Amino acid sequence: MAVVMKGMEVAKSMKNELIFRVEKLKESGIIPSLAILRVGEKEEDLSYERGAKKRLEGLGVVCETAVLPEDVTQEDFEKKFDELNVSNKVHGILVFQPLPKHLNIEPVKERIHPRKDVDGMSPVNMGRVFANDKKGVAPCTPAGVIEMLKHFEIPIEGKEVVIVGRSSVVGKPLSILFLQENATVTICHTRTKNLEDTCKGAEILVAAAGVPKMIKASMVSEGCVVVDVGINVDEEGKLCGDVDYEQVEPLASYISPTPGGTGSVTSSVLAKHVIESAES
Repeated sequence: MAVVMKGMEVAKSMKNELIFRVEKLKESGIIPSLAILRVGEKEEDLSYERGAKKRLEGLGVVCETAVLPEDVTQEDFEKKFDELNVSNKVHGILVFQPLPKHLNIEPVKERIHPRKDVDGMSPVNMGRVFANDKKGVAPCTPAGVIEMLKHFEIPIEGKEVVIVGRSSVVGKPLSILFLQENATVTICHTRTKNLEDTCKGAEILVAAAGVPKMIKASMVSEGCVVVDVGINVDEEGKLCGDVDYEQVEPLASYISPTPGGTGSVTSSVLAKHVIESAES
């Protein structure tokens, strides 16, 4: 039976230090603040937002959401972003992605202040992460995956890591973070040939393709460490991950559930990045 890697356990281990740092900031008259920019009412976004607000506010970080309608124009979307970007009260900005297809995220990525870029989406921060520059801010989810593995004392160095998903938000930056830990990394995606065989060769398998329950038992070798980054809604309207948990859990040595897995860690890493921005 697999060890279930519950995100709440990792978040609790980070809590005391983060609260201490927030109290030090408040003694100096600084209240760390995050602004979430959300377009529409997707359940996946709302679920993450609820968890993030609860986590950040529990640490003493102010968290406010700017909500725009699904049919918002590019001009109005950028206008709202620019208001947050220049505000002295905002230390970090989180833009929920993916955006509706008619909106272009690129101008926002180019304009966001690197210090307020707490989810590592700007070219400046991405470049720093790829260059192994400690000033770089990695996206919260990839950073949270590494945080979770280290918390459970899972060796990374020298391991065969397979990441299913090539997004610039998770897959690509996560591959760099694994390389920095001296793992051997393979990135796959939904069009990879022989995906099943490639996944079965993994000692650590990360599912981040955004496809509900795509990772089946036939794709996982016995004793594999399985990290599920996916947040999806299944046919019954329930949250689920990219891993078919019921099938895979008996084979894995460690596995993260969805919900209850990486989301809590991601929120804690987000809080950490906001606090670091307020300290700088």
